[in-house]
Amino acid sequence: MSDVTSVDGPASPPHPRGGLDAPPQAGPAAPAGGWPTDQAASHPGSPHLESSHPGAPHPGPPYPGPPYPVAEPDRLTRFVVRLYERSPRWAVPLAALGCVAAGIGYALISDPTRSAPDAAPTCLLKLTTGLDCPGCGGTRALWYVLHADLPAAARHHFLFVFALPFLAYLFVAWAGRQAFGWRLPELRISSRAIGVFLAAWLAFSILRNLPWAPFTSLYV
Repeated sequence: MSDVTSVDGPASPPHPRGGLDAPPQAGPAAPAGGWPTDQAASHPGSPHLESSHPGAPHPGPPYPGPPYPVAEPDRLTRFVVRLYERSPRWAVPLAALGCVAAGIGYALISDPTRSAPDAAPTCLLKLTTGLDCPGCGGTRALWYVLHADLPAAARHHFLFVFALPFLAYLFVAWAGRQAFGWRLPELRISSRAIGVFLAAWLAFSILRNLPWAPFTSLYV
């Protein structure tokens, strides 16, 4: 029987092992160490994907590590960290208490209620522009609070007097927990309350500089 031909051209020659029943040709052989990870998916029959445990997940490529080198801490940082780890638990609250005591001592010794407006140290904004900055009057308010004169303290900085009890309680609760393990009731202040306080502080800082009554009574 003669070979069947098509209208497009002569038929392809029969396979030497049986014509159309010849098995498909095998793909290229895998190298000695197996296929690389990025080429294993394109060669399903490679030994890289074969596992002795059926259904085992593919391990995937190894983690390449951070894309940037990790900086080593300098000597000062290592010294501070080592000093913090070796210091007793009451050292940090004691240092913070020393800073608070230094501020109170400065207010008592300097007596800011009798000093001249341009006496050093003074507010740079008020010295150059004549305007009250957001913190102007805070030292004088602290001096009046220490002398139990709350109306005069509020006259010089109302918001400082308002926030002082909250700041004092937060400091005592933190220092007591750090130094002695006290568990005082936690004072939770929401972010909304903090935002309202900052907005009121901004408005107070603007209103106290307006040259009209009754805002002139807020100028210190």
